[in-house]
Amino acid sequence: MSVTETMSPDSTDPPTTKGAQTREAILAVAIRRFGRDGFRSTSVADIARDANVSGTLAYAYFANKRALFLAALDADIAALVDQGVRTVLETPGDQTWRDSLVLTLIDALDDRPLARRMLAGLEPEVADRIVELPAIEDLRGAVAARLRADQKEGLVRAEIDAETVGHGIVSIFITMLLAAVQFGVEGATLHAREMLAVIEAAVDPVD
Repeated sequence: MSVTETMSPDSTDPPTTKGAQTREAILAVAIRRFGRDGFRSTSVADIARDANVSGTLAYAYFANKRALFLAALDADIAALVDQGVRTVLETPGDQTWRDSLVLTLIDALDDRPLARRMLAGLEPEVADRIVELPAIEDLRGAVAARLRADQKEGLVRAEIDAETVGHGIVSIFITMLLAAVQFGVEGATLHAREMLAVIEAAVDPVD
């Protein structure tokens, strides 16, 4: 059974209720405003105005500015990681998915302003949150599932613990994202091959 048969990514269907649509509209504006101006320079009133809702309504969905910021951060990271999860689940071949995952995550950063801001270290109060995000755990799970599926196919060493190694691979990819944001995509790409070589040495069967 392939990994695509054992796992499926979270649904990205649009919200159906008016309340859910309003919440998503507020979050979309919050991602853009917080990503551009940062937590300290953005108010809930700014976001509500851009989302064409009242400040009172915004507070009905989010208790305070910090709660809105964290929800926006979670949503932006989740959108980034969802592309990575889909790459892991859907890319055929042995190590091809690892190469594709790196490129997918780096390319996806262009459309994720708040994720970029956090990875750039511009919101130090929440810098450690990335390792706790549910979306990151989803990616760890997808990578571990892919490794287990590849083990059954003889494409990955049978003796490794897929979950532990999967967590390590995701940590390496997060490091690549940090490098891409802080030092530029070109610089990160230069070192991506070296990091992928380390992963290959850890998981590929010995001939």
